[in-house]
Amino acid sequence: MLVHPNFDPVAIHLGPLAIRWYGLTYLVGFACAFWLGRLRIKQGKTGRVTYAALDDLLFYGVLGVVIGGRLGYVLFYKPGYYFSHLLEIPAVWHGGMSFHGGFLGVLLAVWWVAKRNRLRWLEVTDFLAPLSPLAFAAVRLGNFINGELPGRITTVPWGMVFQGAGPLPRHPSQLYQVALEGVLLFVILWIYSAKPRTLGALSGAFLIGYGTLRFAVEFLREPDDFLGLLALSLSMGQWLSLPMIVVGVGMFIWAWRRPQKV
Repeated sequence: MLVHPNFDPVAIHLGPLAIRWYGLTYLVGFACAFWLGRLRIKQGKTGRVTYAALDDLLFYGVLGVVIGGRLGYVLFYKPGYYFSHLLEIPAVWHGGMSFHGGFLGVLLAVWWVAKRNRLRWLEVTDFLAPLSPLAFAAVRLGNFINGELPGRITTVPWGMVFQGAGPLPRHPSQLYQVALEGVLLFVILWIYSAKPRTLGALSGAFLIGYGTLRFAVEFLREPDDFLGLLALSLSMGQWLSLPMIVVGVGMFIWAWRRPQKV
């Protein structure tokens, strides 16, 4: 049995300003995606996506992640509470971000970037797909540092006791997500994107890969205490992942039937 180290959530104190590890992991995630994007453009593997489009993606993608992630949490997880406490909706420093909400925010940002740069929407999503998983890994590492979103109770040797989650060991599900939704998905998509693919194929592969891995790891992650398990004993994260898988399969089939390459 292991014990969570209980890291100080604040990485750096600058007088009254506190820079938190969680915020830094977001910065690391965006930096990784930006660097990988520049590398792919340099390698000539991005079709018509340019450095200028990548700069736009970074700026509007940050807005999409933060605004979409927060609104997704408000609407998907605690609508009743936040509709009664409207002034707390912008208080992201109190915690509460939704991956699926951030994903929708990024899709909106991609639409805007594609329009600004006269690109097809799927050209941009295909470009973005292999860049994203390492950013997910960085943010999940931030969850682990904060000791938040622990897994379900377990007897495995690497089970970990998290402060505030009771005395029993739990799955370090944040690290599972780092490994699966982050590193493994990155390796799969990076290898798959090494050769030219039909328009939409990379986007479909991303949706299938992330949705499936997230759905699987949710069986080991403790459901939100204010929601518990929903219909069919599935968590909110699993129900939100199912549409990703379905759309991804449909997109992959559609792309596979198209003859042209991007």
